[in-house]
Amino acid sequence: MNLNKFWKLIISIIIPFLASVIGSLFTASSVSTWYVELIKPSFNPPSWVFGPVWTILYLFMGISLYLVWTSTFNKKAITFFGIQLTLNVIWSILFFGLQQPLFAFIEIIFLWVFILLTIIYFYKINKTASYLLMPYILWVTFAAVLNLAIFLLN
Repeated sequence: MNLNKFWKLIISIIIPFLASVIGSLFTASSVSTWYVELIKPSFNPPSWVFGPVWTILYLFMGISLYLVWTSTFNKKAITFFGIQLTLNVIWSILFFGLQQPLFAFIEIIFLWVFILLTIIYFYKINKTASYLLMPYILWVTFAAVLNLAIFLLN
């Protein structure tokens, strides 16, 4: 791997993790207070599951971005990636920061659509890059159902 590709890999992995840090600024204040008091559905995973799952998903996002960035640069694909990552952060702000599960649920639908668009565009450039985003869209699908259930129960 040449130095240019190495730095692209590092930057590609850092970008999703920066988004996670921004999202966690809004999550941290509510996760041990407001979120604990919510009525949750029976299928709500234990709290310890979220950290490892999101760590893996952000790593996969970064590798996926790297594969596209080092293949054929496609402005539309990179734009969709940026939009879905921004929507990912906004969900944390709405759900945890503003404590608005209904608005967060509406927003997660947009997030899901942009993840799908990213997968479609990444597939045209690098199939592995798109496959790396499959666990992400599955987790966000589950998160959307969980978000809706929390809204309905509270």
